[in-house]
Amino acid sequence: MREPAVNESVSEISETPEDHAEETQQETPDETASEPVEITFDEQFYPARPKALRPIARRRQFFAARPSLEFDGLNSTYVDWLRNQSMLGDANTMARQLSGQASMWQNSYARPNPRAAVERAPVWFTAYPLSFITKDGQSFLSALGDPALWDAFSEIGIRGLHTGPVKLAGGIRGWSQTPSVDGHFDRISMAIDPAFGTEEEFRQMCEVANEHGGTVIDDIVPGHTGKGADFRLAEMNFRDYPGIYHMVDIPEEDWHLLPEVPEGEDSVNISPAAEEALQKAGYIIGRLQRVIFYEPGVKETNWSATKPIIDTTGKKRRWVYLHYFKAGQPSINWLDPTFAGMRLVVGDALHSLLDLGTGALRLDANGFLGVEKSAEEEPGWSEGHPLSEAANQLIGSMIRKVGGFSFQELNLTIDDIKTQSESGPDLSYDFITRPAYHYALVIGDTEFLRLTLRLSMEIGVDQASLVHALQNHDELTYELLHFAAGHRDDVFELAGEELSGAEVAEKVQNTMRERLTGENGPYNAVFTTNGIACTTVSFIMAALGIKDPDAITKEQEAQVLDAHVLLSMYNALQPGVFALSGWDLTGITAIDRETVRELTSQGDTRWINRGAHDLMGTSPDAKTSLAGMPRARSLYGALPDQLKDPNSYARRLQQILTVREESGIATSTLLDVPDVSHRGLLVLVNQLADGALQVTVLNFSDQDIAGSIQSSHLVPGATVHDLFSGEEEVAQVDDLCSFFLELPAFQGTALLLKDPVVEDEVTE
Repeated sequence: MREPAVNESVSEISETPEDHAEETQQETPDETASEPVEITFDEQFYPARPKALRPIARRRQFFAARPSLEFDGLNSTYVDWLRNQSMLGDANTMARQLSGQASMWQNSYARPNPRAAVERAPVWFTAYPLSFITKDGQSFLSALGDPALWDAFSEIGIRGLHTGPVKLAGGIRGWSQTPSVDGHFDRISMAIDPAFGTEEEFRQMCEVANEHGGTVIDDIVPGHTGKGADFRLAEMNFRDYPGIYHMVDIPEEDWHLLPEVPEGEDSVNISPAAEEALQKAGYIIGRLQRVIFYEPGVKETNWSATKPIIDTTGKKRRWVYLHYFKAGQPSINWLDPTFAGMRLVVGDALHSLLDLGTGALRLDANGFLGVEKSAEEEPGWSEGHPLSEAANQLIGSMIRKVGGFSFQELNLTIDDIKTQSESGPDLSYDFITRPAYHYALVIGDTEFLRLTLRLSMEIGVDQASLVHALQNHDELTYELLHFAAGHRDDVFELAGEELSGAEVAEKVQNTMRERLTGENGPYNAVFTTNGIACTTVSFIMAALGIKDPDAITKEQEAQVLDAHVLLSMYNALQPGVFALSGWDLTGITAIDRETVRELTSQGDTRWINRGAHDLMGTSPDAKTSLAGMPRARSLYGALPDQLKDPNSYARRLQQILTVREESGIATSTLLDVPDVSHRGLLVLVNQLADGALQVTVLNFSDQDIAGSIQSSHLVPGATVHDLFSGEEEVAQVDDLCSFFLELPAFQGTALLLKDPVVEDEVTE
């Protein structure tokens, strides 16, 4: 099986290259703007948005024939064909359509507003196109826009839909498009990939979501593109296209510093020795703080060299370009004099919000937008760089300026996440406590989880600004960069020992690897140095000591369900966004790695946690998704069936989300993470918007617990009410600011405290 591919065909268009002159000086905004079109989404819901825009450039994608010409800069036909597809060309058109419009000045934009974002979409479903099973003949986008799906979402309490990447991705080689190398996060166009549906289906999905009070969240990738038209034009040194990327022209007299590109390839990763030689020669800044996706013989540095190519003047060139991730993902340069990269990314964001009709955007890989040469012998400054802060401020502000909100998936130290959140996106992915709550379930002890929560509070990260998630398409991350990098020499107390940050990270990582993979979890896998490739269910099975999924008993299935509900309660019963995926909603296990061997052959084990799933039960006989991902085992079944069962995961989740919505937990403020009377307990004291105290209590152990809940914020004499059972009074706070509570194994609850003095005043 090869990696799920996008449409590689060449489709006919009516325009010729000569018609497409969006970058010439003679063209005026009136000449480039397309005619306004009728839109169906509720304009009152987005008062600052102009009518949908349809950039001309994006419509001109392919020629009907393939002229037999060289693929270089002297072939004007080929150059124009690339220009017709470029994202920078689309961005230029989009900018001219919006510039000078009153609609660009109707929203506040300077500062992030996390609570406004949470109020708009407090619970998200995160989709993954390659793994979504649809009806026969139905596209992914059509399935996501199905009113029946949104009826189910509304009933459960889901109000946001993160589509995942659905636009053309991969690369261009000659006249052909090459497949994505990273699950469609190597974008090459603003056009929807036909493999997932059409633009009209995307707009219809946004309309249906709006009718159900929901919001669609799209992706932009400010850190890199794929090797599409923009990169090929940059290689040809065409106009300002090289300014999009971190790429350096190496003169022919120094090509001896570059490795030979293997036959059939367009670039090759340079060795550490070549990286050092190029740095000493003054061409590149050299090694960076880390090599993401490091793989011997595949990626040993963050730099690759292109093969020789003829540019538009006839000169032969070779470039060295930066790629934080894979070689097919060249990094965008945010501080080039042309600002071409900035224009491309901002245009992409505006296209999604104003043309397609989304309400929010995810910023992928936005923590790596600045690189700078450091002192000699030191790695280049590439993480937590001020340029990333400035770029994120610009992107986040532009999104807010047109009425949307944004979130970032930023796996850095807590300090860096705090800094990046002050002026950039409205929300950040919770990389702070996510590995810690997994660790708590593995060892039945919440000490490390309490430590991370307290550090977050001390540093000043607002929990309401975080997206607390179960599984997504990535691995279970445990890099713990706050401990392993930024605070590696600081001393922390854990399990009765004083450990350095580096030792804390190593202790947690070793425990997770030992308990979740190998003989204890043979269905899971280590993913490079980043974490564990697993689903939430396969993680829970390994944590519970279930070694053979095929021999799982009904009792063990019930335990898995209880633990899954517990993790859902942790993420939902605190301030911020709660996000979950189809793998969670249907209880998907990891798939046999043999079924995706071709995809995992270069070390990307994450494909085993991306099994195909049928959320609505529309295709019970389907063996794969449309993209070819093999169907995975589902413990819980499809949503329609679950909604008929009061004890199903979906129905238990609905109860959690109802309590969350009715009490206002999502926009509350975390006040305290107190010490506990049993190591398996976690207590969160939140203050609701009306000033009342809400207490979340969770039992991460496999034992029934009876103990005292104590916090200095609890008012003596206050009555304690259970928000799930509706009991008027389950306890009363004593003079020690505590009350007694019993919790079964892997269970939790949400409590509301009522001050007796306030109640007496209301009665009087």
